[in-house]
Amino acid sequence: MLHISAYKQVMIWLTVVVGLALALPNAFYSRVETHNDALAQGQDDTSWPGFMPSGLVNLGLDLRGGAHLLAEVQTADVYATIMDATWPEVRDALAADRDTVGFVTREASRPDQLIVRISEPAGAARALEIVRGLARPITSLTGVGSTDIEVAGNGPMLTINLSDAEKLAVDDRTMQQSLEIIRRRIDEVGTREPTIQRQGNTRILVEVPGVGSAQEVKDIIGTTAQLTFQPVIGGAGSTSDPVSAGQEILPSVDSPGTFYLLDTAPVVSGEELVDAQPSFDQNGRAAVSFRFNVSGARKFGDYTLDHIGEPFAIVLDNEVISAPTIQSHIPGGSGIITGNFTVEESTNLAVLLRAGALPAKLNFLEERTIGPQLGQDSIDAGKKAAMVGSVLVVGFMWMTYGLFGFFANIALIINMGLIFGGLSLLGATLTLPGIAGIVLTVGMAVDANVLVFERIREELKTAKGPARAIELGYERALSAIVDSNVTTLITAFILFYMGSGPVRGFAVTLGLGIITSIFTAIFVTRSLIVIWFAWRRPKTIEV
Repeated sequence: MLHISAYKQVMIWLTVVVGLALALPNAFYSRVETHNDALAQGQDDTSWPGFMPSGLVNLGLDLRGGAHLLAEVQTADVYATIMDATWPEVRDALAADRDTVGFVTREASRPDQLIVRISEPAGAARALEIVRGLARPITSLTGVGSTDIEVAGNGPMLTINLSDAEKLAVDDRTMQQSLEIIRRRIDEVGTREPTIQRQGNTRILVEVPGVGSAQEVKDIIGTTAQLTFQPVIGGAGSTSDPVSAGQEILPSVDSPGTFYLLDTAPVVSGEELVDAQPSFDQNGRAAVSFRFNVSGARKFGDYTLDHIGEPFAIVLDNEVISAPTIQSHIPGGSGIITGNFTVEESTNLAVLLRAGALPAKLNFLEERTIGPQLGQDSIDAGKKAAMVGSVLVVGFMWMTYGLFGFFANIALIINMGLIFGGLSLLGATLTLPGIAGIVLTVGMAVDANVLVFERIREELKTAKGPARAIELGYERALSAIVDSNVTTLITAFILFYMGSGPVRGFAVTLGLGIITSIFTAIFVTRSLIVIWFAWRRPKTIEV
């Protein structure tokens, strides 16, 4: 008996209605995007009804235009930072045994190396033992059994190098941290669906749809925003003045021509910040308030307690923002950064500090700005391809299967709507290869119907009644439909898992199209046929 229960009919058409409702906002893309942007800013907007779905298919870089950047992370910079942080530890450890090793000084060396001189050559063996005791085992899988530093002695000179295993671990950590910080910074400014992924050992690909130029993205991710609080040793005439090891001269931002001689070992660094927000100082000028974590708050509080009356410098990206004198103990780990900021500059600085400091400098090897006009041309070409393909498929099904082909064509139109509804629900990004996947789905969507209709033709030749022929046609074609589509679906999953960028865009639309095709072929088309058959009660049918 050709029959579908009322419950199943309701569920089938409820699914269709929900899917088409989710796809509807894409027909009014500009209005809905304006509505969503207004809501994100806390504003009221009536350009789109609030009770309607407002999810959109995100357009990729090749369709919407935007910025394409390829950056190389200068991981070697991190080695110098590690050596600078190691020096106070080595100095303090050797100072505890000063009677044996004498005075300790730091000698000039490569950025990834630390050379220490002791004043008592007779204590060289003891000094070597102390410094080697500072080595820590590496916990990464590739560094099992290795330590982070290698120490060699040559008379009163100690040479400390990072081990090869530690360099590999540092490189990996630096890349992971850079990826996360770039992602946070771009997310902070509200950009939708950026592509941020690692390429090779030291490169990062960044694609941001919808921005006006690549420079806008560089301004966000290329700023290191390295915040440190460093002791002030004194003043300096210029950056070319001679300095001792462990010292540096940095210019003042607010006072051109003013330079400060600083200790390179920071009291607290921006990595220990837990929050930074734009604010105003007591004079109503734009500023940035900040707060340290527990460790940073303790170090900041201890330093201000021990150095009341002494200046210290707030350094941002190798420039002294402010060099106030410590007036009193500052417990709690919070403070404020003042300077000649505009409100916009203080907001951007807070974003950069909140997102964290890039651990190393980025060199941009490639940058392109893709105009929205090129993307619109791609969309128009994709629409034409989809329309031409749809017309040809619809015409073929109509001429080949008559009324049943008309039912298949209705299901095909519903299928297209369900694909966009699914993309909107998932928040997926539609790229040019994704459009190719949709065009391919147009042709594949009727495959299941062709199998069913051909089986119905065969069953009609055995003199069975039309109702029984239709029922058997669906039953006996089901296994072939499932097998052929499941294998393609597995391929789509593999493409999505193993691929990236354009390949993933193609895999998403292909996989989603297969799922909706099976649904429309097995359920929607059959539901239409059952409704028609119950209404007309034909004695014979032609397929």
